[in-house]
Amino acid sequence: MVKQLATEVVVIGGGIMGASTALFLRKRGIQVVVVERDLCGSRSSGVNFGGVRRQGRSLAMLPLSQRSHQHWGRLTELIGTEAEYERSGHFKIARSQADMESLVRYAEKTRDCGLDLQLLDGAELHKRFPVGGAKVVGGSFCPDDGQANPRLLSPAFATAAARAGAQVFEHSPVLDVAHNGQRFVVRTPEMEIRANVVVNAAGAWAGQFAEQCGEPVPMRIRPPAMGVTEPLPFFLHWSLGVEGGSIYCRQVRRGNVVFGGGPGLVLDDTRARNRHTTVWAQLPQLVELLPQLKNAQLIRTWSGNEGALPDHEPIISASSRQAGLYHAFGFAGGGFQLGPGVGDVMAELIAQGRSSTPIDAFRIDRFTDSACST
Repeated sequence: MVKQLATEVVVIGGGIMGASTALFLRKRGIQVVVVERDLCGSRSSGVNFGGVRRQGRSLAMLPLSQRSHQHWGRLTELIGTEAEYERSGHFKIARSQADMESLVRYAEKTRDCGLDLQLLDGAELHKRFPVGGAKVVGGSFCPDDGQANPRLLSPAFATAAARAGAQVFEHSPVLDVAHNGQRFVVRTPEMEIRANVVVNAAGAWAGQFAEQCGEPVPMRIRPPAMGVTEPLPFFLHWSLGVEGGSIYCRQVRRGNVVFGGGPGLVLDDTRARNRHTTVWAQLPQLVELLPQLKNAQLIRTWSGNEGALPDHEPIISASSRQAGLYHAFGFAGGGFQLGPGVGDVMAELIAQGRSSTPIDAFRIDRFTDSACST
């Protein structure tokens, strides 16, 4: 027998976006149900790199990133755990003069954005951070960026939402979303939920729900390629990226070095794995940047399905076609740090009809019908 439920808001997706939205809705006294196809935080929210960085965000994204940064500063108060979060600093390496010039331009553009970036030439970099070998010509350091454990943090948001009064249902894939002229009807195999508001935070699967509601978007699956080494003596105090992409890494306090870069392999609409060709491309880059890894053992690799949009910006907005529908998806691996801020913004949009943080750049109607057909 199908269970009948009624609520004010249904959130589709129990990752960090959906769970934090539910938590902030409950803080505003709004009734909410979360439905998650698997376990909360088990998909892209739980398999990402764990970088908590603002450095490198687009100018449009920085206000939201800064809002989220404030919530990260009170994480234990917000969700009851620190999830290994620390403001270790984030360093972006330049391996050419062109890369260094790019970092300088970014620092100039973001001078008034609160990042407090520190530009270092090669000599100063090697003096303060002895890594990278002769090929490193400089870098940019953001002292208050950091890292956390996504496998702990993402489920913790769902637990905190439930503790605050949200109803959270795991192993409840959404079959369809419809509007009966009065309310939304969200169906799962075991439930039929009626609500005034639906939040589409379904990650890599959000595109199908947007399309059901008449808003197709050109989203594709972009699986990351991740790996981790055996525990090593601790030497890397900050999270490391490379200008132009290609590799990133961090060392946890247990000594393991977590790294990523390059594409994984999509197996089907629910599964992905690392590519052996990507791993073989990652390893020499890692050793070049961090000679301490030369004889390290690689103990695990993984991937996951993440949704990406052509302009590399997410969708965070009310629907342009259906009142009461809201979207938060398409973060393509960059959503971990943004999660608390996105949840706060979505709850604010639903409760007040507007956001005090500028998010117009992330409207769903920026995609035309012709773009969605390509």
